[in-house]
Amino acid sequence: MKFEPKHGDIVKEDERYVVRDFPFGHNLTISSTRLYPSQETSGHSHEGQEEVYFFVSGSGAMMLDDEVFQVKDGDVVPIEDGVFHRVFNTSDVEDLYFVCVFNGKRSS
Repeated sequence: MKFEPKHGDIVKEDERYVVRDFPFGHNLTISSTRLYPSQETSGHSHEGQEEVYFFVSGSGAMMLDDEVFQVKDGDVVPIEDGVFHRVFNTSDVEDLYFVCVFNGKRSS
């Protein structure tokens, strides 16, 4: 099955973004986020859960604990268990679209 943005249920939607989750296999969730221009995610961490972010289109910045770095389409960012993470869309015209994969169910 090919994963596309229309797959999954909307689990969060507001003036900042649209987030869809698509449970897959026995213990994975594929989640996509369309982060609107000049917006940022709330930021959070997960105890007992690792994630991998795949940036598909747009550009911005990502925070892992106290480190902030630039991201763009094609970048892949692994996030270790318990690491605080937040994504910023630094463009004022283009959406930042990324997909993340994590084990288990959404915890925050």
